[in-house]
Amino acid sequence: MAITASMVKELREMSGAGMMDCKKALTETNGDMDAAMEFLRKNGQAKAEKKASRIAAEGVCRIAIDGNKAAVVEVNSETDFVAKNEKFTTFVEAVAKQALASSAADVEALLAEPYIEDASKTVNDVLVEKIATIGEKLSVRRFEKVEADVVVGYLHGGGRIGVIVAADSDVKNEAVEEALKNIAMQVAALNPKYVSEEEVSEEYIAHEKEILMAQIMNDPKESQKPEKVIAGMVQGRIKKELKEVCLLDQVYVKAEDGKQTVGQYVAQVAKETGANLKVSKFVRFETGEGMEKKNEDFAAEVAAQMNA
Repeated sequence: MAITASMVKELREMSGAGMMDCKKALTETNGDMDAAMEFLRKNGQAKAEKKASRIAAEGVCRIAIDGNKAAVVEVNSETDFVAKNEKFTTFVEAVAKQALASSAADVEALLAEPYIEDASKTVNDVLVEKIATIGEKLSVRRFEKVEADVVVGYLHGGGRIGVIVAADSDVKNEAVEEALKNIAMQVAALNPKYVSEEEVSEEYIAHEKEILMAQIMNDPKESQKPEKVIAGMVQGRIKKELKEVCLLDQVYVKAEDGKQTVGQYVAQVAKETGANLKVSKFVRFETGEGMEKKNEDFAAEVAAQMNA
């Protein structure tokens, strides 16, 4: 039976598997869609091993929340196409629930646990199955759990960025949760490193001062200024930088006057709700951050594979 491009496209949309994998599966099963799906699943382990060296820097984040506990996970794929595949995103959602219920301290331990939706398999078993049907290297990269009086989650860009914000509060209502959601959006947009200056280590300050001093000394004009002036310049630039990297010191993105800081916004919400409210922690995951990404001409790849 002749395998057409439309058949390959249909199987790829059903399975999320790679173009050539779908073509081979249909060829081996004489165009039987159900049998081709089964073929893809049965070849899972071999595919997982072959794909182990590939770069998986796309993917999505998902968040699971239960009461005062939350977990965020990042699961990677090789392409943005797969990151939008429903089979993939459903799996990532299950991994988030797994992480929330788990006592695992790292990804390796999480993968070894019985899968939350089918205890006869481990999380890793299911991951291998997904690699078989989707046809790309997939990896559970990281997860983090948070527990506090109030926790909220926010996904940006379809899950490209996942944020959890936690707060100590003696009041938990819609107004408090909405405020924390706004702050989570702030974290997603401006990517702070710390909640407040209290968290900034002396080592970080010393390192930044060293960099700033080197910049000044490498500037012919600024390096000629008196030592006291240079010290003041360094201190001023450090203060400016801390306002950018510390969440509570950042200008609140929704501030009507363009001046209100996040810390002032929290104080305002506390006053309005009667809550003793304090942002205690945030977690921000961005898919693929710090990872090398490969550049591909997807259209050219599809054309080449279909002509193979």
